Order: sequence, then C-alpha cells, then structure tokens
Amino acid sequence: MVDEMSPVAFYVQLADLLAKQIEEGKLKPRQPLPSEATLQQEYGVARGTVRAAMRLLRDRGLVVTFTGRGTYVADRS
Repeated sequence: MVDEMSPVAFYVQLADLLAKQIEEGKLKPRQPLPSEATLQQEYGVARGTVRAAMRLLRDRGLVVTFTGRGTYVADRS
C-alpha cells in the first residue's frame, strides 16, 4: 500500500512496490502486469498515478508496454 504520509510521490512508491515484486519473482518475465483499473483499486491511487508508475518502470527497464496489449515484465535474459 502507498503511504499517504510519506514525502515520496505516490507514483514512485507504486513503482518501487511493483519493482520489488519483479525482483522477488512474484511478477515473472513476460508476465503481464495487472491492469490500470486493478492497480488503482488495489493501491487506492488515481489512473494518472498508475500511468506515471508504469512510465518510471519503463525508464528503469523493468517493463515494456505494447499498445493495445498491455504492460509486461521485461525479459532480462
């Protein structure tokens, strides 16, 4: 869950939470990430927050997004 009292922006917190799941193997390479709507509900954040988190994860090289198909964990092999 994102910490409302933290000085860290929500999107950075969400990106860090998802990055941790990727690093721990809970989200595996080539596996789709949950939908924007699912992440919004699960973490109690706005759609813009989810999109900013996805952009940050793409910038970090952890995920890839395919238009019309969704966002997937990057294959880092």
